[in-house]
Amino acid sequence: MDVKEAGASLDALISSFNTRIAELQQLVIARNMYPASSISDLSAIDAVLKGMELQVQNIKNRLRDETRAIPKTKKLIEAALQQQKKLESISAFVPSCMPERITNFNQDDNKWVQREEYKQDLGFESLKLEVPAAKEKKGRASPPTWYITCDELNSVPSYMKQRLTVDKVNAAIGDMATYAEANAQLISAPRKKLTENNLDKALELREIATTDAVKGKHFFLESDIKGPSLKLDNTGRALLTVLRHLGRITETRVGHHRVIILLRP
Repeated sequence: MDVKEAGASLDALISSFNTRIAELQQLVIARNMYPASSISDLSAIDAVLKGMELQVQNIKNRLRDETRAIPKTKKLIEAALQQQKKLESISAFVPSCMPERITNFNQDDNKWVQREEYKQDLGFESLKLEVPAAKEKKGRASPPTWYITCDELNSVPSYMKQRLTVDKVNAAIGDMATYAEANAQLISAPRKKLTENNLDKALELREIATTDAVKGKHFFLESDIKGPSLKLDNTGRALLTVLRHLGRITETRVGHHRVIILLRP
């Protein structure tokens, strides 16, 4: 290296030092211009950064928890789909209108009103729906309520079922159970709780209930048929014919009454 090159390198080094010194001087001047605010600004920035770090950590924790919950959620979805299929298969055999059993013994003063909701037992052995024979206080069972299925209705000759549907037939079965329950309540009611309006009918029903053909069975009279689903019209007669054909009811005459007895198929 000759003298010229060495001098050029020394000049470059001196120039670099001078530049660095100038920058440091500017930094010192800038710091001395706002000595109090610089520290607070840095503290505020530090607090904001710490808050952001905490939020990021919370997000990571939530993502971790959600990731761990995915397998459980998949299992719940699978179980819900299986339950949905079961309910869909059951609903195919349940009537669209589930009747509520209401018995009113005194329509004048409403002193005695019996309200009981059906509790259906879905038995798929024969796909018949029966109300469990729950014993009441006096040991009296509920009327048999065996709803029909689509297959049963399809087995009925077309001239007999006409335009009847499963829902219409099952609604009529609910009405018949309501009539039979009302009569059973009248038969077992204490005499002092009967009014003049229903005393004669209660005595008449008790006499009918003692006959050999009716004794120990749930029944109602043709005169009890007053709807809402079963009525004494052409459709009502067709309903009775179909239910008699399917073994849900049988009929007999006691005196001048046409007595319809509920059966268990």
